Amino acid sequence: MLTDIIETISDYGRTHPDWVAYDELGQTHTYGELLAASDGIATTLGQLKLTPKAPVMVYADQSFATVATFLGCVKAGHAYIPVDTHSPNDRLTMIADIARPALTIAVQPLPISLPGRVLGGRALEAAMTAPRQPQTPVVGDENFYIIFTSGTTGQPKGVQISHTNLLSFVNWFATFQLPARPRVLAQAPYSFDLSVMTLYPTLTAGGVVKVLPAATTANLKSLFAALPKLDLQVWVSTPSFMDICLLDPTFDAAHYPALQQIFFCGEELTRQTAATLLDRFPEVALFNTYGPTEATVAVTAVQITPAVLEEYPRLPIGKIKPDTTISLRPGTTRQEDMRLTGELLLAGPSVAKGYLNRPDKTVAVFSDTPAGRAYATGDLGTIDADGMVHYRGRTDFQIKLNGYRIELEEVNHYLNAEPLIKQAVAVPKYNAAHKVSQLLAYVVPAANDYDSEFALTKALRQALGQTMMSYMVPQRFIYRDALPLTQNGKVAIKQLISEVNAS
Repeated sequence: MLTDIIETISDYGRTHPDWVAYDELGQTHTYGELLAASDGIATTLGQLKLTPKAPVMVYADQSFATVATFLGCVKAGHAYIPVDTHSPNDRLTMIADIARPALTIAVQPLPISLPGRVLGGRALEAAMTAPRQPQTPVVGDENFYIIFTSGTTGQPKGVQISHTNLLSFVNWFATFQLPARPRVLAQAPYSFDLSVMTLYPTLTAGGVVKVLPAATTANLKSLFAALPKLDLQVWVSTPSFMDICLLDPTFDAAHYPALQQIFFCGEELTRQTAATLLDRFPEVALFNTYGPTEATVAVTAVQITPAVLEEYPRLPIGKIKPDTTISLRPGTTRQEDMRLTGELLLAGPSVAKGYLNRPDKTVAVFSDTPAGRAYATGDLGTIDADGMVHYRGRTDFQIKLNGYRIELEEVNHYLNAEPLIKQAVAVPKYNAAHKVSQLLAYVVPAANDYDSEFALTKALRQALGQTMMSYMVPQRFIYRDALPLTQNGKVAIKQLISEVNAS
């Protein structure tokens, strides 16, 4: 069982410096290089005399420099805040305002000016070659990383994950018996906590992080050309990304003979996706996992086999990991389809301390219990007598689309702030597998000079793309003269959801 994430990774750099740690489409970096670069960054941060334990914001791509920067921050005693290079400028500003970082490290050039000190360009390159000096790394309950998730009023929330939280997850994930020195897919951006499922289990096992850059995944031709060359043993992604890969008829065991395990997280796994995979990869171990960012990536798992497919019309999300408890939150339960359904409550060492500098949001969903720190997930579920957990949806209007967690109220915030819109509401459309397949927007347009709805939609997409994450922009816009209201004078969103999903 691991006791120190950083020391374990660093030890590979000392004992096996020639082992490949990071492979971005054939451009490789070793554990020795990772040790040297992260030590250099840690040394540089120590020389800057930053506020002790204050977080460092990292403007992050999927490069080796980004991962070296993450480790360097932690070695210097600072949690890192990954912010993806595809983020809108407003999100950068909001995260900086909430987090008040001691420093921003720009792995790529920043698109805007941010308050405080910035380290990037040649200065960052120089830091990666600086000689090592004594370090005081993050330990115990100190923050290891802080990932910002969606917020309800346009304000994202920074989930504080400690070294203890991360240890709980990594030690549990090691029980899945990954191959020795595993070659593991890294497709998710580092601002999405699914990436943690690849990064730390791989590096603490002396494995190879096999990077599939966003530019490659954005084009089907380049994606299908790159995938077979990765020689993957372990696959980590959302089911939605897998659905894209399954469009290639050669995505099967014959063309991916090294693939041994597939792990899904981030959204609901449908029977159709699982059945297709088991047909194409009959010898692969397929795992469905579940967990919110607030409980460190994942806390439940189940291997999906033909027997499981046959037994359950809607796939379960698994059993809770041994050091954690899962229960139905008191006061939220009801009988549904002969089962007791309620809000899932998690408690244990992987549950975060709360949201960075947001005490009001923290107290609303986090608490201390005899079972440990607890988090009320907002997810509805049932728990069988044998401990198998079944997901039943959300208690609020939060959805998962293509693996991303989206709060509809945040989308509404941006829609209604757009000058071309008088009033709007975002509505999810579900498919037969209870999975969100599309995000729509009902819009009452403001007065404008566009001669068609097509032209207006094009203008809206362009404008919204400047203020919100691309995965949050609705795929369809439905124009109305007015939106239906409830008796309380609020937009009747449940009525619109029913209308969208009637057919």
